[in-house]
Amino acid sequence: MTSTRYNLALLAAAALAVSLTACGTTATAGPAVSQKAVSESDLSGKTISFIPGVTDPFYISMQCGIETAAAKYGMKVDTQVPQQFEAAVQTPILNAAVAAKPAGLLIAPTDSQALVPPLKKAVSAGVPVGLVDTTLADESVAFTSVATDNKKGGAQAADALAKLIGEKGKVLLIAFKAGASTSDARQAGFEEKIKSYSGITYLGAQINDNDPAKAASIVAATIAANPDLKGIFATNLFAAQGAATGLRNAGKAGDVKMVGFDAGATQIEQLQRGDVQALVAQKPAEIGTKAVEQLVAQLTGKPVNASIGTETVLITKDNLGDSATKDAIYKESCS
Repeated sequence: MTSTRYNLALLAAAALAVSLTACGTTATAGPAVSQKAVSESDLSGKTISFIPGVTDPFYISMQCGIETAAAKYGMKVDTQVPQQFEAAVQTPILNAAVAAKPAGLLIAPTDSQALVPPLKKAVSAGVPVGLVDTTLADESVAFTSVATDNKKGGAQAADALAKLIGEKGKVLLIAFKAGASTSDARQAGFEEKIKSYSGITYLGAQINDNDPAKAASIVAATIAANPDLKGIFATNLFAAQGAATGLRNAGKAGDVKMVGFDAGATQIEQLQRGDVQALVAQKPAEIGTKAVEQLVAQLTGKPVNASIGTETVLITKDNLGDSATKDAIYKESCS
């Protein structure tokens, strides 16, 4: 970059910062990439690479949002799904996607540390990187990060569980993956909030590594050691699925109250039959839509929001028929 262009870039960035500060919004143009800004009409036919964390209704719903938003600009979406929520599985998929030189990459990193180096290489190769759902230890790698406010969602789960058990008794948290930013944030939000209930004893968190069978085993072992267990918070659909199985096997379904995170078809069925009493649902399609909007802004040289948080919806049997609640239920396919 010449000194003249550099100075102009600095002046533009400063003006943008002043403007956005005035309206209370932070923004960034993201890390530098080799691509030049184009018009929206030039995006037609370009490809967005989407790499979710794993195959599940949450990421399917996000994919639907991405595809719908991309179609407005005539863009195509190439979705490559890891079969496990593991950095070792996701990284080769990421490298192959970057080699195909997409217009941009939207990814849910499966590890906040391990995915930093390959994503830095993606940016160096001229591929803008946007984060969806999960994030990185070094967020400067990405031009934007769009995700649920997971810490707030964890606190919402704590309040819901406390209400279900009359603010008294022992509770357990099942986290789905150590090192995954979403799992860690939900756990942190829950733990901070549950401390405010003096009558509740927190038994700590155990990790099921996205394995429903392991979650069921955790529940069985906890009930054996604590037959007076009153509540469980399962931090994603796999944890909730396994925990519900564990409670049924122990004859405790309905007696031990459970709050799950996510709202796929399986979770709704669990709610309807009383295995789960409340679900904290995210808005994955909205995450996907906003991520595409930010990518388009990045590619066309418009202001980009560095971080966007989306809300959660608490679903119970009582409000399951509400229109807002119906919209929060995840899709099994985009067709």
